[in-house]
Amino acid sequence: MHRLQNLSDLTPSVPTNNSNKKNYHWKNTIKNAGPSPQSPDDIVICGAVRTALTKAKRGGFKDTKTEELLAPLFTALIEETGLKKDAIQDICIGNVLQRSVALCSRVSQYFAGVPSSVPVHTINRQCSSGLQAIAAVAASIKANYIDIGLAGGVESMTNYEMSDALSPSDISTSAYDVELARNCLIPMGVVSELFTEKMKYSRNNLDIIGVHSQKKAAKANEMGLFKEEIVPVTTMFKDSNGNTKEILVQEDDGIRPNTNLKNLEKLKSPFKKGGSSHSGNSSQKSDGAALCIVARRSKAEELGLPIIAKFHAFSLVGVAPEQYPEGPALAIPKVLKETGLTMGDIDIFEVNEAFASVVHHTIEELKIPQHKLNPKGGAIAIGHPLGCTGARQLATLLPELRRTKSRYGIVSMCIGTGMGAAAVFENLIL
Repeated sequence: MHRLQNLSDLTPSVPTNNSNKKNYHWKNTIKNAGPSPQSPDDIVICGAVRTALTKAKRGGFKDTKTEELLAPLFTALIEETGLKKDAIQDICIGNVLQRSVALCSRVSQYFAGVPSSVPVHTINRQCSSGLQAIAAVAASIKANYIDIGLAGGVESMTNYEMSDALSPSDISTSAYDVELARNCLIPMGVVSELFTEKMKYSRNNLDIIGVHSQKKAAKANEMGLFKEEIVPVTTMFKDSNGNTKEILVQEDDGIRPNTNLKNLEKLKSPFKKGGSSHSGNSSQKSDGAALCIVARRSKAEELGLPIIAKFHAFSLVGVAPEQYPEGPALAIPKVLKETGLTMGDIDIFEVNEAFASVVHHTIEELKIPQHKLNPKGGAIAIGHPLGCTGARQLATLLPELRRTKSRYGIVSMCIGTGMGAAAVFENLIL
């Protein structure tokens, strides 16, 4: 696979002099302009931020609850954009594993001083939950139910196990009598192995994808490119000696700058003897949160909010459970058809790196150039807190579109049990 062999062109271009500006800063931005026609009913993004992503069970957020992850993001968005708290008309939070997330989401808004008059709901479409939350608020605006809302996602994979929320024991035994239903119960890592075999993808190519992700993320981190999107969070941390101390979490801790192919060749697959999917080319279990403001353009202008991007369209596809790695390669063309855009119009593709097999297939099917794919790295390096990821990808995408003076970006991911999602966003600050 020729496109994956070149490891030399892995890094973002040299940053502009404002790379060390204050985090999540959008004030004093220029007036929207560009080829996309403007309408008062446009659905726009007025801010997008995230926490750092930390390793589940070991990282800086291992002793932090989900409401404590979300609350600083509410505060940051409100303070930086000048959004009036009582102007928010709805909140939607994506989450996969936590059964009490509706309660914790409500608590988090109170921690940030958002009044009880503002309602909240939660949503779960597995790995696309964060993006689905954005789409849900956008749909409510389009349907004229609301004019402005907050959307995002949160996941603590330290405190809530995948087996708690995705357990086959919750499914009727009759599921085993229906092939598609039975295949929903196959662990995603095993499906990745089966799919890799079926498509005849080599382990070497999957490992190259893992190296790409780590090298890109390490370079972006070194250049300070994550600072704009990450809200520093002060939290409590219990060390190995049982001592609790206050720490500041402001960097992703899963990035491994020294990753190379020789390192990855030594790793074994936990899913199959002699397999190709392993910890070096699969997403990391992580803790983290992300949040954005979604509004009707006319409402954003009325409130004096920064208008930084336009939400164009969202698409979903379904495939057989054992074919879930196909999700992005099918959802992306579908959303492009909805917008009238082409692959060549898209400057950045944020494709979730659940497993390298997913990325491999998406690259092969859509012929995405390496420099356009996850230019600051993806979930293999940064992490994949399930319900947060789609919103995290948006928070990562928008600053890079602005920095490189690019216009269109796509956020996409595969979804367990056989689905895919994608959304198109347009940068309005050029």
